[in-house]
Amino acid sequence: MRISDFQKWWTVILLWAVVTAGCASVGQIQMPPVKAPDLRELPAADGWWFVRFHLHWPPDTEPVWYMDLCLAHKVILPLLEKYKSEIYLWRFHRRAARDSAGRMFSFIFYASPQTAEKIFNVLKTDPLLARLKFAGVIDHVGFDDPAEITRPNLEDTADKSWPVSIQKTWPFYIMGASQMWLYLIAEVAAEQPTGVPPASIEDIKAYYQLVDETITQLWQKEGRHAFMHHLNALFEYKPIIYWEKKFLNF
Repeated sequence: MRISDFQKWWTVILLWAVVTAGCASVGQIQMPPVKAPDLRELPAADGWWFVRFHLHWPPDTEPVWYMDLCLAHKVILPLLEKYKSEIYLWRFHRRAARDSAGRMFSFIFYASPQTAEKIFNVLKTDPLLARLKFAGVIDHVGFDDPAEITRPNLEDTADKSWPVSIQKTWPFYIMGASQMWLYLIAEVAAEQPTGVPPASIEDIKAYYQLVDETITQLWQKEGRHAFMHHLNALFEYKPIIYWEKKFLNF
């Protein structure tokens, strides 16, 4: 064998040895253990609490949705900013049905009984709520009893027909969605060229009706991509069985 051939083969052998050693050393790396979040490790003695705003809904009329935005923006947002360190999870719920609950906007949060009582007391003396009740926009506001925790578990406000894994994790999803909706209201409200903040109840209604219409347009134009597409992407673009019993993806 010529020297040059020997050198080439020796170079190949050395390279193979380096690569093999590198692979062996990579295979020996010990990854640190990753502890999955234990959803049972909740703040001690906390639970879910409801504030239910029952809005006026006369018979044979369409529900007025836009006042939910006013309540979220002007009543709940200041509370969230004040008590954010004491509230573990929160969300909104909106509904309108001709039943005993009727037209209702709810603020639902997970916190201690002491925090719940503070929030309830603030709402009971909120001047805007008092004006809205006096004007007949709100029929009444319902509060849970902070003396008794009736929903101590994460899954206690989720749909019982869902798998338990979804019941326990869904509150984190819906809080993010509620938070974006709330901040979107604040952003759109700040863009309205009103000059001065609305003062009368009629001005407040007109103001939040305009905000609601703008947000509806954003939802209808951008919702498929900004919301549904990116949610679908988290689940690998797998289709879902939609309520019409058809596979659908975004």
